[in-house]
Amino acid sequence: MLESYFRLKEHGTTVRVELVAGLTTFLTMAYIIFVNPMIMSKAGMDQGAAFVATCLSAAFASALMGLWARYPVALAPGMGLNAYFTYGVVLGMGHTWQVGLGAVFLSGCLFLIISVLPIREKIVNAIPMSQKMAIGAGIGLFLAIIALENANIVVAHPATIVTLGKIGAPAGLLACLGFVLIVALDYRKIPGSIMIAILAITVIGIVAGVSKFNGLVSAPPSLAPTFLQLDIPGALSVGLVSIVFAFFMVDLFDNTGTLISIAPRAGMMDEDGKLKRIGPAFISDSVACMVGAALGTSTVTSYIESASGIRAGGRTGLTAVVVALLFLLSIFIAPLATSIPAFATAPALFFVACVMAGSMVKIDWEDVTEYAPAVVTMIAMPLTFSIATGIALGFIAYVVSKLLAGRIQEVSFVMILLAIAFVAKLAFA
Repeated sequence: MLESYFRLKEHGTTVRVELVAGLTTFLTMAYIIFVNPMIMSKAGMDQGAAFVATCLSAAFASALMGLWARYPVALAPGMGLNAYFTYGVVLGMGHTWQVGLGAVFLSGCLFLIISVLPIREKIVNAIPMSQKMAIGAGIGLFLAIIALENANIVVAHPATIVTLGKIGAPAGLLACLGFVLIVALDYRKIPGSIMIAILAITVIGIVAGVSKFNGLVSAPPSLAPTFLQLDIPGALSVGLVSIVFAFFMVDLFDNTGTLISIAPRAGMMDEDGKLKRIGPAFISDSVACMVGAALGTSTVTSYIESASGIRAGGRTGLTAVVVALLFLLSIFIAPLATSIPAFATAPALFFVACVMAGSMVKIDWEDVTEYAPAVVTMIAMPLTFSIATGIALGFIAYVVSKLLAGRIQEVSFVMILLAIAFVAKLAFA
């Protein structure tokens, strides 16, 4: 049955190879099981329910991608977007987490519409490469400052805004140790380097008496506190338009970039260089986003960590199905998840920030009208604690820079409209 459905021989793989590939992918992205509930809980959500929502949404999304699109790509709540949800939308702007979930759901609906209609490529192509890369790098910087704050390495200061915190305290030292451990493990290409480091620092913290061990396995916590709690009417207000747009834009670029980057190695491109079965893949992502919001978590998206499973030989949707099953089994380790302290997840956040900051190299640093607006986007995100604001200021700077440089013909009509809309939003907000 597996052979006939996934066409394993046609793709040059076997059930055993797909199982190993699925396990490899899961190990490289399983850190989200511990990190996401902690971030969601700071928005006021029940941590146990957020844990179950994380596991179930990842399981559903990965299974849908594997069974329908038949891609060896796994999905889960996205890093960066979960931080924006909590620290930007809820804590920063004062919206309830229910309204935040409503905004995530609406962004998924918008993604579904452009995936069904033949306009997805036009939207993606309308945004200049420098801004696409700046958005990714800016989210990385956004994650970095959150990670440093969680580890108490960077703290508030009335005169300098921020300053060095208690880096010599046990939490700060363990966070630093966790980061260099991840770097070392990743350099040696050890699968699950982030998760290994999180667990290692957690164990050290428990042994040292800095944190508490709550157990290993138990029955899953109740999903009731977050299930179907999204406030869609509240998210439809005019003030939430930019937030919905930010969720949508980042998910669109994240998903597109992930699929394009791993497609050649996975045999997902045809002879013309186009992605095979791209429609089902994008629809799977958008539906997963809506289901995740209904369950009680931030935007669900494709994970670049899927490349690790592809390197291990994964070529079909069976790889993603294996990941889905492992996420489903993970709902029984809730006590372990609640034992993970903030100083153990902070290194993971900071390392992901480093990876995302790598997109800076793809910016044209020889053209000031490209790199200057890109820097605006990247810097504005962490300093305003808002991905949406970073996108808005960057887009405006890009269009105005090109206009004053006499190169407005290089700017797409969509970018001009977006810049005008953002000016109006900032002027009347």
